[in-house]
Formats: sequence, C-alpha cells, structure tokens
Amino acid sequence: MAENIVKTEYSELMQKSYIDYSMSVITARALPDVRDGLKPVQRRVLYAMDQLGLNYDKPHRKSARIVGDAMGKYHPHGDSSIYETLVVMSQDFKKGMALVDGHGNFGSIEGDGAAAMRYTEAKLKKFTQDVYLADLDKDVVDFIPNFDETEKEPAVLPVRVPNLLVNGADGIAVGMTTNIPTHNLGEVIDAVCAYMDNVNITTQELMQYCPGPDFPTGGLVVNKSELPAIYETGTGKIKLRGKVVFEPAQKRGEKDKLVITEIPYTMIGANIGKFISDVVELIESKKATDIVDISNESSKEGIRIVLELKKNADVENLKNLLYKKTKLEDTFGVNMLAIVDGRPETLGIKKIIEHHINFQYEIATRKYTTLLNKELANKEIKEGLIRACDIIDLIIEILRGSTNLKMAKECLMTGNAEGIKFKSEASKKQASQLDFTERQASAILEMRLYKLIGLEILALQKEYDEACKKIARYEKILGSRKEMAKVIKEDLMKIKKEYSVGRRTVIEDGKEAVFIEKKIPEQEVMFIMDRFGYAKTIDMAAYERNKEAVHNEYKYIFSCMNTDKICIFTDNGMLHQIKVKDIPFSTKFRDKGTPIDNLGNYDSSGERIIYLCASERIRQKRLLFVTKLGMMKLVDTSEFDVMKKTVASTKLTDGDELIGIYETDARTEVLSKFNYDGTVGEEEVVSSDQNIILQTANGVFLKFPLTDVPQKKKNAVGVRGIKLGSDDYIEDVYILTNGDELSMDYKGKMLDFGKMKMAHRDTKGTKVRR
Repeated sequence: MAENIVKTEYSELMQKSYIDYSMSVITARALPDVRDGLKPVQRRVLYAMDQLGLNYDKPHRKSARIVGDAMGKYHPHGDSSIYETLVVMSQDFKKGMALVDGHGNFGSIEGDGAAAMRYTEAKLKKFTQDVYLADLDKDVVDFIPNFDETEKEPAVLPVRVPNLLVNGADGIAVGMTTNIPTHNLGEVIDAVCAYMDNVNITTQELMQYCPGPDFPTGGLVVNKSELPAIYETGTGKIKLRGKVVFEPAQKRGEKDKLVITEIPYTMIGANIGKFISDVVELIESKKATDIVDISNESSKEGIRIVLELKKNADVENLKNLLYKKTKLEDTFGVNMLAIVDGRPETLGIKKIIEHHINFQYEIATRKYTTLLNKELANKEIKEGLIRACDIIDLIIEILRGSTNLKMAKECLMTGNAEGIKFKSEASKKQASQLDFTERQASAILEMRLYKLIGLEILALQKEYDEACKKIARYEKILGSRKEMAKVIKEDLMKIKKEYSVGRRTVIEDGKEAVFIEKKIPEQEVMFIMDRFGYAKTIDMAAYERNKEAVHNEYKYIFSCMNTDKICIFTDNGMLHQIKVKDIPFSTKFRDKGTPIDNLGNYDSSGERIIYLCASERIRQKRLLFVTKLGMMKLVDTSEFDVMKKTVASTKLTDGDELIGIYETDARTEVLSKFNYDGTVGEEEVVSSDQNIILQTANGVFLKFPLTDVPQKKKNAVGVRGIKLGSDDYIEDVYILTNGDELSMDYKGKMLDFGKMKMAHRDTKGTKVRR
C-alpha cells in the first residue's frame, strides 16, 4: 500500500487541536448546563446512584462502589475527581441544598478532607429523588450513548428547580471561569412563579422575591445597592462579612468576648485557620492590643470563634480592624457562566430563570404526552375487557373451539371464524362480527377467570372511568400553556413547602469598615541582634545600664526610632524591610529576642546579611555597592524608600554577589559648563573627600577617588572597579577620608594606605608581595 503523506501547517494543526480541546473542557467538563445546573460529572454520579437504587429509604452503599459505577459506565476520568464531586454534593456547608446523604467522614467546614472512599458510604437525599431524578422513566429527557456505547445516560437531568441558582456553581475552563453563588430555595421558587405570571418582569422586580445570594455559612452581604447590576449582567463582586456578636462578661473573673458565629462563604476550608493565624499576627504586632486570647470553639452545632477582650475595649474599632486586616470581610466574584444550547454564555438571573422555565415546559410536555399515551392504551384495554365481560360466553366458546392461540386471537380481532368449532350457527355469526384491537385481544386472552366476579367487573368499570378522567386532564394540560404553567407552579409550591428553609444570609448596605490605628508614642530605642539572628529592641535606659554586656554579646547595635524601619541588605542583592514596631520590645536586657527570619521575608538559610541599618540613619545619603566580581556603583538612599517589604537593592550578573555596602560622604554638586553652541549650562557631578581601596584575594590593591564611581539607579549593574585576574575576586574594601592615617599588616608586611599610590578606577592595581 502506497504511503499517503499529508502536509499540514504546524501552527494550523496546533490551533485546531487546542480549540477542540478547549471546547471539550468548556462544554463537557468544567461548566454546568443551564437546564439542570449540573456539570457532567455531577449528573453522572447522581444517575449512577439512581441506577444503583440508592434511594433515601434504603441502606447506604460504599462510596467506592458509586465511584466505580460512575467511572466504568459513564465518566471515564480519574476516580479522585468523581469522589471529590460526591463529597462536595454531600457537604451542606458548600451547597445550598445537599444532594447526597453521606455516612462517615465527609470532611469539615475547616478544610479537613474526607476519608478515603473505601471507608465512607452514601445514598441519595429525598430532595434529590423528588426534584432531580423524578420522572426519568417518562421519557422527559433524551438519553445518549455513553463513552463506549454500551450504556445509555441522560443528556440532562429533569431538575424541577433552577439548580444553577439554588446550589450555585464554580469551575475553571480554558480561558473562562464560572462562579455562581448559592440562593435560597423558597425565594428562587417564588421568583420562578413570578416570572411565569409575568414574562416582562424586570430584574429589579424579580429581586423582590429573590433579593440576593443565600450562603450556607450565613454571614452578611454588605453591598445590597450593587446587587441589581450584578444580577442584571451576571458579573460583579459581592462583599461578604462574617457575623460578629459581642458577649459581655456574665460573672466575676470572666472577660468580655467578641464571638464570630457566622463566616463569609469564601472563608470555608483552610481560610478559617488562616483567619486565626492573622488575628494572632495582629496581636503579636500590637495592632490588636484589645485582644487577650483567641480560641476556636466550633463544633457540629456551628461556627464559634471566640476573642477574649481587655476591659473597656473599643469593640467597634476592633470589629473594623478584623474586617480590614483579615478574611472576615471578603469579596465573592460573581460570573454566571453556563452552557446554553451547547455554547458558553454569561447570564443574568432573569435569563437563567427564563431558560429554566422553557426547560420545564419541555419536560412537562414530554411527561404528559407519555402519560396521555399510557392512559389511552389503558382506556383501550379497559374498553375491550368490559365489552368482553358482556359476551364472555361467546369468547369462551371461541377459545374452546380454537386449535391454537393464533386462531383465537385472529377471530377476536377480525371475526375470522374459519376452523373454529361453535355450538351453533348463531354463535359463529356473532363471532364473525367481533373487531377487538390487537391490544384488547391480547388483554382478553391474558384475563384471569376471577375477573368475572361481579365486584371485579365493577372495579374494571371504575378504572375505566378514572382513565377517562386522566385522559381529559392530560389533554387539557397539553392543550393549554396556561394549564401547564398552573401544574408546574403547583409542583414548585409542593417542593417549597416540603424542602425550603429560612434565609441564612443577611443582605444590607453596610458601612465601610474604618479602622483608626492607635498612634504609639514616638521614642528612641536600641536595636540589637546577636550572631544567631535573634533581634529585639530595648529602651535607652536598659542599654545604658548594660552597655558593656550589649557590645560583648551582640553583633548589630544601633539606635533608631520606634516609628522607623530596619533595612536588611543581603548578598543576593535583596533589601528586606521590617518595621521597628514589629520587633519585640523589652525594658529588660536579658529577655530573649525573636529570630529575624520570623519578622519579615529574610531567609537566613539562603541569604547572608551584608549590611543592616535603620532607614532614617541612611536617609539622604549615598551608599557604595561593591560586588565580588568588582562591580561598583553609588546609590541614593531615596531609591529604597518603598512600601514593599522586599525589593531588589541592586542588579547582579550571573555568579556574582554583594560583598559590601558602605556609607559615604558622596554628594551631588551642580557645576556650570560650556556647551558646544557657546551657551552656559549645568552639569551634575559626584563630589567627595573620600578614596576607595580595593583588596583582592590574590593580594592586589587599587586606590582611586570615590568620585570615579558614578551614581546609578538601584536596578543598574554598576561599573567595573578593578580589572581582575582570571581566578581573582574582591576580598575587602576600605574607604579612606583625605587626611586619615590608616595602615594594616598584610601577610607580614605593613601597608600605609595614606602613602599608597593613587590610581584610576578600572585599572589592574598593584600586587603586594612579601
């Protein structure tokens, strides 16, 4: 067979493949269908449970069995994603209405994971059976082949309430996400009925019935005025707050308490622990000085996070602090994206309800058409049986005279009496006039003799009358949209009566949380840090009393104001800033400090401190940066006046590192200069009375004026200070002010830096030999 090579542009192939993949993820994985509000995996898990017969009144079944059936028959993907879906549908703190009745450890609101699926059990909730899976046997939805065409699965479940609103949805597709909040079942049903009464109803009018989201965790929505725009467009941000209750002390020895009884929906999971750690951080940083202790007393009964307060604490200010600095106030990003007719579409609340109602009319039409056809067939059979009872003697004569079932059935349907033995010609003549339908003939032949009892005949007549009534009712419903709407609303009201619960989330226009931070009295303190990285600040009196011990035991010692910041420059070119007020303060010299790693982003395991100072001390100064490979520059300290805790203090080339940062007397002076056109202009130059001496590892020294080093920005590499040998690097740097006398013993030879020959930057220097 000859090869057939098809040449394709690679970019076109990739584009087509990626688009196909994207659409598969969007339509068949990540986004819910607007009709039943379910993603494919949720729909398949519920259908698999229904097929397993896991009804609410039956025993629980192992979750592993449910996951296995769903994966093997309908959802050929990872078992972990299927089990996670099952778990979430059972968690009443995530769903407005839980759909699965879980038995065992199905996780907690604080983020604890569910037990493995081999340990847990599950079955359907009664609500799920009545509202999500009812009428599947009445041909109300289309069934499609599964992935290997060995089974059939519903394309959509006949959900009778707008599940997209009731249980919300979240999912990440390719290039798009959906995030729909949960709503109150009763309110949503009221909104659906209002729309059915008036299709021209506005979003604002719909919100009189469904005023906003209703989260299972309760809490408060505090931007009520913004909700109409969010529900009109389907996008926006809902501002959430937890519910905080003040509990005054009841008896002596007790403390006043602030108790968080409801949390924002966005806080569920690990964010509860994050909230507690954030409060602890506020206490340690002395921003929440009114809080004495915090404890989590949450249980199955609900959330209860207790903050014990100092006497006469400013409760309102403390609430505002929690709203401002923690996740107790958060935003829920709304994006009501769902699959509509096979395509993703962002929908407002009115559109969601409109699509749901259209789906309900479709379901109702198919349901009552199926029921009508069933009752018409039932009526036909009952008519035949009643008529047969009137001529039962003739039918018995036909049966006794026939040689087989086919002959008897043909006689009942067409009156063909050939081959049948009758007692008289009159009977044969009467038999020739029979014209039962095939369905009626089959029912007659299958009828048992006890049906000939008088009471049974009366019951047969009664069943016939009931079938006629049902047919009339079904025809009336199918013949009038108004009647069908009435039936749909009646069903919705029954669901509301049986399953609706009260609203949990309060909706209001809350005041902006304004926290007034208490100003700490400004004072001078002494920053001290030992060689192990333990830092603290002490008051000046304690320093003066223990001056000798401080200088013997600590590596970094300098004074600063408690409103200042500590600057930590490290060998990898980073600058870390820590507020002095965040460093533990003590009036006792012997109190242990705190590792400086714990106070900021500095990591002692991966960085080495090159220079440490108070930001106020170096204000309006120039710092000299010197790297191991000889790069140098002067940087104005205003470059480091930034809000971020960590920034790059300089740019380093590969394999280079900072070896020193030095304060200098360098200053910028403006000098007059003559331009080429003869005019007089101005020029900025660096002025200094200092000289630099660079020492390399191989004993090369180079002395040159500081003015040779240009001033650069912090993100610049700098200029070369010395031409290094192939295996050489800068080992030390000395700064000498004119007139200073400085000498050193280098490998047994005395060097007088004052008499050392002055050279220029970026030269080779002089090697000192023994």
